[in-house]
Amino acid sequence: MDVGLKRALEEKVRSGERLTREDGIALYESDDLAWLGGLAHEVRTRKNGDVVHFNVNRHLNMTNVCTASCAYCSFQRKPGEKDAYTMRIEEAVKLAKAMETENLTELHIVNGLHPNLPWRYYPRSLRELKAALPSVSLKAFTATEIHHFETISGLTASEILDELIDAGLESLTGGGAEIFDWEVRQHIVDHRTHWEDWSRIHRLAHEKGLKTPATMLYGHIEEPRHRVDHVLRLRELQDETGGFQVFIPLRYQHDFVDMKDGKVRNKLQARTTMATGAEALKTFAVSRLLFDNVPHVKVFWVMHGVQTAQLALQHGADDMDGSVVEYKITHDADNYGTPNKLTREDLLDLIRDAGFRPVERNTRYEIIREYDAADPARRDSPQPMRL
Repeated sequence: MDVGLKRALEEKVRSGERLTREDGIALYESDDLAWLGGLAHEVRTRKNGDVVHFNVNRHLNMTNVCTASCAYCSFQRKPGEKDAYTMRIEEAVKLAKAMETENLTELHIVNGLHPNLPWRYYPRSLRELKAALPSVSLKAFTATEIHHFETISGLTASEILDELIDAGLESLTGGGAEIFDWEVRQHIVDHRTHWEDWSRIHRLAHEKGLKTPATMLYGHIEEPRHRVDHVLRLRELQDETGGFQVFIPLRYQHDFVDMKDGKVRNKLQARTTMATGAEALKTFAVSRLLFDNVPHVKVFWVMHGVQTAQLALQHGADDMDGSVVEYKITHDADNYGTPNKLTREDLLDLIRDAGFRPVERNTRYEIIREYDAADPARRDSPQPMRL
């Protein structure tokens, strides 16, 4: 990158001036990751100090049966396939209750678009989970699922959200976003929920007082300009509603497991390579710099690996997600080597090892407990990680 452009971008960032589309593309073109990460770290530190947030959560994927066959997805199954499943609500409650003694604070629920489950299954599942675990926040359903519920119920998204909120819903999840630009989206998504409906549903959720996450699936057939466009659409919606509390870049995964049954469900695999660690860190850094009106950037360690997740904390991220326990959407596909679960102590150790101070939060980013950082007076005390 030209030295003059570098200096100009630094001045804009440090003065709080909003970066443009052209600025975002220029940042992606830079091969100076140390400079880029340092600039993003300045912004992250200005917003969140030396804190890294985490929570104790459990992911529940209550069914993998799905009408869609998205090109990147290895999770979905069709009715009748050998490993297709749909949980009884009682089974989901039992799985959630198993973590009660660990002071679980959040259930994160995402499902396939099941062709036969009735609409009433979904609010009933929330009511029974909330009754069983009244102190646990329910973060449930993508905008794609809400759109699907409109089809199967005949209700509007507003009516659906009202009923789900009454049943205990505290936040939507951020999924279904993938990449919004139609140039890419038409090749990767096999359902009806695109930018217009995704943004409509999150806008409605924000109007009803919900705070929601936003995501981006990167590292497949998209180009950096598509990532920039994606973030800028979300940034504009955030200007309007103020309802996004965290942005989560999600690393696209290849399918290594399903090949064992003779099926490669990931239709992009033959013509894609997964994002490298350096590309992941660049994506976090540019996202942090562009998304000036969202308070938090989360690194989902399941999709990045634990060490890359630690490094992302030096490249704009300030949240490590949580304990997770079981994330079938990725683990059913990638055999990537990340564990199913990190305990509270695991997360504390990882955050301190990266040189930061752990803070446990709830779904709305309210602080539950602050923990001590690693002792800087100790000679062997971990220091912030650098490339």
